[in-house]
Amino acid sequence: GIQGVVEAYQSCLPKLQLYGPTNIAPIIQKVAKSASEETNTKEASQYFILLILTDGVITDMADTREAIVHASHLPMSVIIVGVGNADFSDMQMLDGDDGILRSPKGEPVLRDIVQFVPFRNFKHVNACVFYRFLQASPAALAKSVLAEVPNQVVDYYNGKGIKPKC
Repeated sequence: GIQGVVEAYQSCLPKLQLYGPTNIAPIIQKVAKSASEETNTKEASQYFILLILTDGVITDMADTREAIVHASHLPMSVIIVGVGNADFSDMQMLDGDDGILRSPKGEPVLRDIVQFVPFRNFKHVNACVFYRFLQASPAALAKSVLAEVPNQVVDYYNGKGIKPKC
C-alpha cells in the first residue's frame, strides 16, 4: 500500500542523489518483459503497474515512446510522478489525454497506459520532503495517481477477451 511506498522512499532517500540524465525506456522495457512473460501463462492473472518518480525531463523520449507503444499491448500501466519544478510538458504527451501517443515510427498505442501526475499540483515541495506529504495527504495523491488504472486494467482484459474469474 501507500505506507509501504512511503517507508521504502524514506529508507532510500538518504542514500540517493538525484541527477540526470533521466532515461525511462529501460525500466519500462524491463517491466514489459515481465508482463510479456505473463501473457504466455494463458491465465494472464497478473497486471503490472510501474510507478516512476522523477525530478527531470526525459532524455530518451523517442525510446520511451517506443517502449510505451510496445507496452500498451501488455498487462501493464505506467504511472509517472514528476517531483520538483522541471518542465514536464513532454510527460503530458506521454499521458495520452491530449491525443494518441505514437512511436517515432508513427505506430499508435493500442490503449492509453500512462498516467502523469505533476506532484507540484498537490503541494510545493522538493524531493527531500516528498514522503512527508505522502504521510500527511496520501488520499489526494493516490486518487490522482491511480485515477486511470481501473479502466486501463479493464481495457486490457476486455481487449484480450479474458473474463474475470468468479
